Amino acid sequence: MTDAAAAPTDPVAALLEVLDLAASDARTTEDIFVGASQPMPHGRVYGGQVVAQSIVAAQRTVDADRSAHSLHGYFLRPGDAAKPITFSVDRIHDGRSFSTRRTQAYQNGVPIFSMIASFEVESPGLDHQAPMPEGLPEPEDLPSEPSTSEAVVSLDRSDTWDRPVEHRHIPVEAYGAAADGPLLRHAVWMRVPRALPDDPALHRAALVYMTDMSIQETVLRAHDVTWATPGLKLASLDHAMWWHRDGRADEWMLYVQESPSARGGRGLTQGRIYSRDGVLLASVAQEVMVRVPR
Repeated sequence: MTDAAAAPTDPVAALLEVLDLAASDARTTEDIFVGASQPMPHGRVYGGQVVAQSIVAAQRTVDADRSAHSLHGYFLRPGDAAKPITFSVDRIHDGRSFSTRRTQAYQNGVPIFSMIASFEVESPGLDHQAPMPEGLPEPEDLPSEPSTSEAVVSLDRSDTWDRPVEHRHIPVEAYGAAADGPLLRHAVWMRVPRALPDDPALHRAALVYMTDMSIQETVLRAHDVTWATPGLKLASLDHAMWWHRDGRADEWMLYVQESPSARGGRGLTQGRIYSRDGVLLASVAQEVMVRVPR
């Protein structure tokens, strides 16, 4: 692991560095790790980064034959992207089939994110999935567009982050103007644009990293609000994810997103992630705080 100042300039190499946690020098427990933070335009830690690092930390404490199948986490405080993050893992339970871990992410001695994740030994069982939507454009038929997550890009577009993820929005992104009025659903093709090592745990962590980049936008689209709205404030409150099947984060995946409800300054978002050949890889849910000036 390198510190933020010495992080590689290549965005994919930087992603791999961020996900490669170091064991802490603390002598109290073996389950403490330290991760670098990526520089961000707003100076706040990107939420997908801290969630991905938290699952990497938890994975380090379970047997190699156990894979993450779900996580539930809460964003507690904004993180400082100029500082490293300490991750403390509690070994809550180890059963014959499942292991449960709690990961707390700290900066300046206080938690910024808290997560519980579950890991399982793969076993045979019932198998079905919701089908991937039909008739959507292929990624090659869409323009490459920068992510519009407030944590990832400044709203005046003068200071952007060289992100390690490529996006193709359906319809176009909601930065300058929402497309065709209010929409309760939209989709994004996404991938890491270069081959990653053949480690399923790394691909699961990279997928977590990607899930927080566009899902907040779903709430904005439902009300024909754009990221460029003056005075707009939006932040992720929590994040939940379920891995159903293994996939590769360096191949095109379709992230289908919708917002079933918004009320009282909070909006609920849900997403399904499919491989290009229609395999349902994961499901995501997140609640966001959104403040729109009247």
